[in-house]
Amino acid sequence: MQSSWVYILECFDGSYYTGSTNDLERRFAEHQEGLDLKAYTFKRRPVKLVFAYELIDIREAYELEYQIKGWSRAKKIALMNGDLDELVRLSNDNGSKKK
Repeated sequence: MQSSWVYILECFDGSYYTGSTNDLERRFAEHQEGLDLKAYTFKRRPVKLVFAYELIDIREAYELEYQIKGWSRAKKIALMNGDLDELVRLSNDNGSKKK
């Protein structure tokens, strides 16, 4: 099976974009080049890759992507920083809802 990725980009305006792909290099280049005028990242370039997590199955990557998209900014930052204690604390404090 081909590897899949869940990734987070930091946009020029400081916002975060979460996505998934089976080709991280290609997908990052597509965001950076602005190939899709309707894409969230189009008007927020340049973007910076701040988190990437490899999975075996693209379905798992899609599921994780949508889970992360529902998280608060603080929870995403804890994930990017690898701060598992903070991630758990925010989860226990109902930190999964956007505020």
